[in-house]
Amino acid sequence: MKLNGYLIIISFLFACDIKKNDDEDTLLPNFDLYTSYFTGKTLDIETSAKGGVCLMGGSSETDNAMRWFLDQSNGGDILVLRTSGSDGYNNYMYKELGVSINSIETLVIKTIEASYDDYLLNKIEKAEGIWFAGGNQWTYVNYWKNTPVDSLINEAIKKRNIVIGGTSAGMAILGEKIFSAEFGSLSSIEALNDPFNGKVSIDSMKYISIPFLNDVITDTHYSERNRYGRHVTMMARLKINGESKGIGLDEKTSICISRDGIASVYGINSAFFIKSNSNPEICISGESLTWNNNEQALSIYEVSASLNGLNSFDLNDWVSGSGGKWYNWFVEDGKLFK
Repeated sequence: MKLNGYLIIISFLFACDIKKNDDEDTLLPNFDLYTSYFTGKTLDIETSAKGGVCLMGGSSETDNAMRWFLDQSNGGDILVLRTSGSDGYNNYMYKELGVSINSIETLVIKTIEASYDDYLLNKIEKAEGIWFAGGNQWTYVNYWKNTPVDSLINEAIKKRNIVIGGTSAGMAILGEKIFSAEFGSLSSIEALNDPFNGKVSIDSMKYISIPFLNDVITDTHYSERNRYGRHVTMMARLKINGESKGIGLDEKTSICISRDGIASVYGINSAFFIKSNSNPEICISGESLTWNNNEQALSIYEVSASLNGLNSFDLNDWVSGSGGKWYNWFVEDGKLFK
């Protein structure tokens, strides 16, 4: 995470300049529910956001991908949501990247009650871009799912075409299917040895609806933390009941998905787009996973990232791409062959 060196923070202890009707009361933040860090112009403006989604694999941010994210807001207001940390994004987004935006506000949420707070909900309604920081995805699911927060975010995506993005845990909640981490982190060995291990916590109910991420479960810190096996195991669980696709991102690697469904890969490592080709042969409680299909259980398109996002993958057909290579993975008795 980039830290601010000279960030001017306005912690709201006064009424914010929010565009409102004459009869609308000025909204004040509730500091018992969250901490607010604000940078930029306090007068809200409305811009025509250009949509899209930016997924980051964790560790340090991919600067050009973040520039893309900010540009998609079309000079509007950015809202950063997180449940830990502080103001590290404010100066980075507002000044360091050189992309003009009206403002950025980071809200560090302390409790689920914040999901019903008028000030927070108003900020979602006014934002042209929303960014989910890293942290613990279970708190993001527990605090916001089936609350006005996720309803308003989905409405903003659909009706106002805002841009959405997230890194690490913030990326984990943006696929249609989610590893919720309700019972803690999960290693590949634990998952492959028992796909129904209690820590394999998969949330299959829609949360945040992102175009082109239907049937997709994501994972982050992919190569660095050897998460291939746990990701494949979750895909196997999902495949039993329907379609199953995966996107895995290495650290310092991002994909920016435009409105036409093209995922451009930014950074210095790799992005993995994974399709399932069959149902797993053995995927039951207490037994190791076997998903073989003549050693072609999964098709992987691995794309090498570049600083300018020159390589890409088409999420319309999950076939076409540039700058990548296709190969297969399979699992036999709990061992992943890559």
